[in-house]
Order: sequence, then C-alpha cells, then structure tokens
Amino acid sequence: MYKNIIFDLYGTLVNIHTNENKSNLWKKLSLFYSYNGANYKPNELKKAYLTKVKNKTDENTKTKYRDINLPLVFRELYADKCVNVDKELVSYSMRLFRSLSTEYIGLYPGVKSLLNELKSRNKKIYMLSNGQREFTVPELNYLGIHDYFDGLYSSSDIEICKPDKAFFNYLIENEHLNKEESIFVGNDDVCDVEGSKAASLEDCIYIHSNLSRKVNEVTSKYAIWDGDITKILKIIS
Repeated sequence: MYKNIIFDLYGTLVNIHTNENKSNLWKKLSLFYSYNGANYKPNELKKAYLTKVKNKTDENTKTKYRDINLPLVFRELYADKCVNVDKELVSYSMRLFRSLSTEYIGLYPGVKSLLNELKSRNKKIYMLSNGQREFTVPELNYLGIHDYFDGLYSSSDIEICKPDKAFFNYLIENEHLNKEESIFVGNDDVCDVEGSKAASLEDCIYIHSNLSRKVNEVTSKYAIWDGDITKILKIIS
C-alpha cells in the first residue's frame, strides 16, 4: 500500500532530553573555545551564543516557522575572537555542545525491529525532522539507525521548520515521491499532523509519546495512543 515511510525523529523514533542552560556546559565549552584560541568566559560565551541565535532567527523572513544554519553561529563565535577555523573544528565544537547539553538519548522500544521489517519489505524510509543536521547525523550513527534511511532532511537544511508545508514539499520534490504512496509518522499534533496535511500528504500516523503535547484527539488518519511504534506495521501492510 505505502512505498515510502517518512518519519519525524525526536519524540517519534528517538527519546531525548537536552538542557542548554546547564552552567557546566558553558564552562566546558568556553574552555574548549579558549584552548582553540578564542578566549571566552562561560557567561560571555553563553550571552554571545544566544544573541547570535536570536539575531539570525529574526533575520530569517522565509517563514514564521524559522530555523537557522547553526554552524554559522559557532564559526562566528571563533571569528569574533579573530580565530579562523575550518569546517571540521566547527563541527566538533557543535558535537561537543550537543553532547554536553544532552541529559539522555535513546531509541524507543521496537524502533530497530520496525526499521528492519520495513527494509525487508523494500520500503523507502526517510527522516523529516526539525533540528540541526550537525546534531542529528552523529546521533543517528550513535543510535545505530543512520543507514536505515534513504534520505535525511533537517529543518536547518533550508531554515524552515514543520509545520510549514514547504519543508514537507522539499523532501517530496527532492526524492520524487508520489504522495499517494507515502505516509508520514510523527508525535506532534501540529508540526506533524497539521503540517503533513497542509502539504497534501493526507495519510499520517500520529504516535503519542512522552514528548507529545497533552491532547485527547488528533486529525490524522491513524493514531497510536499507547506509543507502541511496532503497530505501524499493521497500518502499512
């Protein structure tokens, strides 16, 4: 019935909690920047980071559902201290930031078995996630599911987030997907359910997880309220 399964990531396949306000994060990150020639005090670095993120978000006029290219922020934090860095160091700095801010990360029960079964049925699997590619790709590799996907799409790629239909259409057009042969799976009643409908991707599976908002009903074609992601197999068969 469905040839293409498009997944949201966080709250759908991956259970994660991050905290970017931890003082230890900014102590460690400022030390790392200083080791690389960009001398910062922890509070100075945090203030500079938050200011740059806000400014770049405000400058994005593409949509009201805005994202930014976060690597530019991390590069500018070096440049402001007259330090020129390469792409590798920017990437490493971002991975350090993400690892320091992550309190826990793991797959929901049944995710790997679901992905294995989908691949055995020759389904195409895609990710459409609000987030930074520089965070997502290392996390997918760490969790051991990166290679299941036929395409990875992060909102940072085009600086547009779900529920804007432009983000959904970006994947659909780039992968040349037939919408009638595709189904979206996500845990957010607005970003995932309403967003996919706005993009005329009518078939959507809402899965209620610990990261979902408290809702009693959704307008998706299908809903899994107990968080058991393996039930997707019965829907798409």
